Amino acid sequence: MKNALHYYSVGPLLYCPGNRKTIAPSIIQQKLGDSFSLALCLEDTINDSCVEEAEHCLAASVSQIQAAAGCSSFYMPDIFIRVRSPRQILKLPAMLGASAGMISGFIIPKFSLENADNYIQMMIKANELSSKTYYMMPIFESAGMIDLRSRYDVLYTLKEKLKKIEPIVLNIRVGGNDLCHLYGFRRHADESIHKIRPVSDLFSDIVTVYGMDYVISGPVWEYYSGPDWKRGLLQEISDDRLCGFIGKTVIHPNQIDVVNQAYRVPQKDYDDARRILNWDTASASYVSADIDRERMDEYKTHGNWAQRVLWLAEAFGVS
Repeated sequence: MKNALHYYSVGPLLYCPGNRKTIAPSIIQQKLGDSFSLALCLEDTINDSCVEEAEHCLAASVSQIQAAAGCSSFYMPDIFIRVRSPRQILKLPAMLGASAGMISGFIIPKFSLENADNYIQMMIKANELSSKTYYMMPIFESAGMIDLRSRYDVLYTLKEKLKKIEPIVLNIRVGGNDLCHLYGFRRHADESIHKIRPVSDLFSDIVTVYGMDYVISGPVWEYYSGPDWKRGLLQEISDDRLCGFIGKTVIHPNQIDVVNQAYRVPQKDYDDARRILNWDTASASYVSADIDRERMDEYKTHGNWAQRVLWLAEAFGVS
């Protein structure tokens, strides 16, 4: 289990096309609120013929944000770039120049056996060339993970490959919409992705393989207006949390506060977690009723849960 706050602090990750010229003014004028991270996308949201133009637009936006930060105060999200090829991991910091320090890391789409080695090598080189740490967030969404006959081999082989850079793997992310696309599925605003069994079974396998060593973020929720969108998002986050996910990919500012509120730790959980981690280990008993005498707290059984609760409380707060 990860034992540092930054792994739990990505929170709502707001996706934005890298060629959107309004993103810098929106950040500088704080139109998007606060307590979120930002993903500037150069992959699926960009026309294949417009990639180079989008790269230059992204670089200009980051430079504009950096210049504004030097003379005014506004919420500065962690900024990640969703690349479409390994070479962009070295190309983009060079393009950004003095603004490269504004980037927290890179999001790797459709992470697979075919591209894993190249992406990992580029991340190693990028960090060797940089005075700061660039983090990596691979997205598990490729068609190569669907086949049940090879799924476990694929997941465990990718885990072995990631082991050499484990400290800089900030989150494992799952591509809910891409996986649904493979089957031709799409959930409505009152339906949780965890009810789509072929997809949720894959999620379960990812959590089983990676959940004890990495923070895994929940899938995107594509509804941000209209009836049921907020209730549906809250239900899916509840399912996310129960299944081992932390944080969520979002596509609209309306979703940011909902995610942050939903991940706040209940006071009861926080109190129990502190009590468990401060247990008198010289005591003859390692089990007792909680403060409200409603459930059992056990030092040896609930320790990992308690530590995760305290990291989440520090990242999201206590309700």
